[in-house]
Amino acid sequence: MSDVVVIGAGAFGVWTAHHLSNAGARVTVVDAYGPGNSRSSSGDESRILRYGYGVDEIYSRLARQSRPQWRDLNERNGSGLSLWHPCGVLWLAPEGDTYTADTRATLQRGNYPIELLDRSALRERYPYLDPSDIGTAMLEPEGGVIMARRSIQALASELTRRGVRVTRGRVAKPSASGRVSAVQLADGKALTGDTFVFACGAWLPSVFPELLGQRIMPTRQVVLYFGTVAGDDRFTAAHAPAWIDFASGIYGVPDLEGRGLKVGIDAHGPPFDPDSGDRTVDENSIDTARVWLRRRFPSMGAAPLVESRVCQYENTATGDFLIDRHPEHENVWIAGGGSGHGFKHGPAVGEHVAGLIAGTTTPEATFALATKGTIQRRAVY
Repeated sequence: MSDVVVIGAGAFGVWTAHHLSNAGARVTVVDAYGPGNSRSSSGDESRILRYGYGVDEIYSRLARQSRPQWRDLNERNGSGLSLWHPCGVLWLAPEGDTYTADTRATLQRGNYPIELLDRSALRERYPYLDPSDIGTAMLEPEGGVIMARRSIQALASELTRRGVRVTRGRVAKPSASGRVSAVQLADGKALTGDTFVFACGAWLPSVFPELLGQRIMPTRQVVLYFGTVAGDDRFTAAHAPAWIDFASGIYGVPDLEGRGLKVGIDAHGPPFDPDSGDRTVDENSIDTARVWLRRRFPSMGAAPLVESRVCQYENTATGDFLIDRHPEHENVWIAGGGSGHGFKHGPAVGEHVAGLIAGTTTPEATFALATKGTIQRRAVY
């Protein structure tokens, strides 16, 4: 394998660089703001790893393929700080919820481990949780939480030690059709290569506006951290799982490293510019999170807001990934459309992209550019 330039140092980009380097390629990674930066979709503290995806078993397989690679990165990490918290992931849904039923059937058919919990079991195992409106509860015991920003920076540092060049710079789109020999940076310098992978997340529509301007839609997403009571460890990863509360459009993460109980609002927010968008948290999002906290975790109803972040999703019309060759450039690949759920799949996506470049992997029809529409009809969660 020859020289490859990867544009974007988020989860898709650094794991693609990892697998390309392992295959013998000479790799350069370039990112406008650096690995794990605060503007990136991979730049928050934590991300959930789960297997369940309704009927979309392709994402279950990718998550199962990725999990051991995240764990291996954690074991290789020499900082003494954890990258992986194996706390499990708890699904909460009302009676008769179709998506949860489809998820259960898919996971059971594929021999993915799950535990079904009734309300009595929920009260016994998680006494701080109010399950009175829960009809279906399902625990993924192999699920957990990845320390996102820290993991991206750890892998980027590892790549540097292995001889991969990791640098900062804003890349412009290729100026003409046909084979690309170099990409231009904003400072006038050029990065040459034989193959180019654009894995720059929410920036893809601005790099390729004609192709992706209407096919990838960045949206403003809010995550909030609420402080627990002094001396109370019930909400730490030792006693609490990550959770997904589909009926509420809320997901969350236990109190990791004293940062507070994380509450994420999964509903798509308004359009968002990842460069210049205002990242001040709005009061409506705080109110939404507090209403949910009071209902689901009553003892946290008056908890103080100790930290907040505005991130972004990079949504395709359905939520499926976009991993395909650029139609006008034979040696340019696009890997994006994480759509709020992509981080966990970084290792498997990187392996897939490296295989596509080497010609050893078959393209996935689900990820094809031809399947990407311009009207949001979210089907993947």
